[in-house]
Amino acid sequence: MSVLVVGGAGYIGSHAVRALLARGENVIVIDNLQTGHIESVPEQVRLFKGDIRDRAFMDQTFANESITEVLHFAANSLVGESMDEPLKYYDNNVFGTQVLLETMRKHGVTRIVFSSTAATYGDQDEMPIRETAATNPTNTYGATKLAMETMMKWCDRAFGIRFVALRYFNVAGADPTGEIGEDHMPETHLIPLVLEVANGKRDAITVFGDDYQTPDGTCIRDYIHVQDLVDAHVRALDYLKEGGASDVFNLGTETGLSVLEIIEAARRVTGHAIPVQMGVRRAGDPAILIASPDKAKQVLGWTPLRSTVDIILADAWNWHKHHPEGYKHVEGVRR
Repeated sequence: MSVLVVGGAGYIGSHAVRALLARGENVIVIDNLQTGHIESVPEQVRLFKGDIRDRAFMDQTFANESITEVLHFAANSLVGESMDEPLKYYDNNVFGTQVLLETMRKHGVTRIVFSSTAATYGDQDEMPIRETAATNPTNTYGATKLAMETMMKWCDRAFGIRFVALRYFNVAGADPTGEIGEDHMPETHLIPLVLEVANGKRDAITVFGDDYQTPDGTCIRDYIHVQDLVDAHVRALDYLKEGGASDVFNLGTETGLSVLEIIEAARRVTGHAIPVQMGVRRAGDPAILIASPDKAKQVLGWTPLRSTVDIILADAWNWHKHHPEGYKHVEGVRR
């Protein structure tokens, strides 16, 4: 009996794999390694390299493995790119999920925990955002994630495939051991970009817009530690195993930090000066996104334990400082 982690060689997926192993689960991974890193997958975990859009590959993997649950992290996730290449995002994210659900149905797998996003909400007047808020994505990435959620809702009704969709806010940090962390190419997330400046890999951090309706003019986001995030996935898995109904949960801290506040915190944690350059707004960026995590706390029993800005930055800095080239220089793991 195995838990399948789709996208398990990616940033969040690789942390989830370790969390599952730590509690004695048998874990297998599917990843096409488009953005994932084989070095992040522990040697005892079987990795099947392939694309979830490949029906024959998916059918063969499910036929040969005793899969009982799925954690689904595989998706393109760059907001800016999604606005330039919307069809790419619908193909990979939505069609990929369709094939995954078709395969689950065929092989009788009826539980899936899905990596969704706060981008499904778009701009909201009321903060913090609750799961009852209207969904109105302002970018293609958020629209595809909402379409994936909707597809799962109808598959539950038609086929009994129960799901939990976890709407992340901004994920950051790294495993406290420093063994794995965030390594994207290109990198677009604020905290690793800021730490690249501290690491001497770039001269300054560009802030995309300082004219938002916020106290300092820069976007405000709710940051959650990746360890807390994967803990919510494990709890969601248990919730489904215990017969819980399909549902959607926010994952955040109900605390917002602006871009400039993150930069100042990074200066404090790293001890490095981090110069700032101001740039123009990016298309599709809401001004403020802050979560209400009350529902996840009440239903899943989830409480974020590492999601203060100093812990997030310290764990991220521990990874980036010792791995300035990401996984290129990781030793002792398979390649």
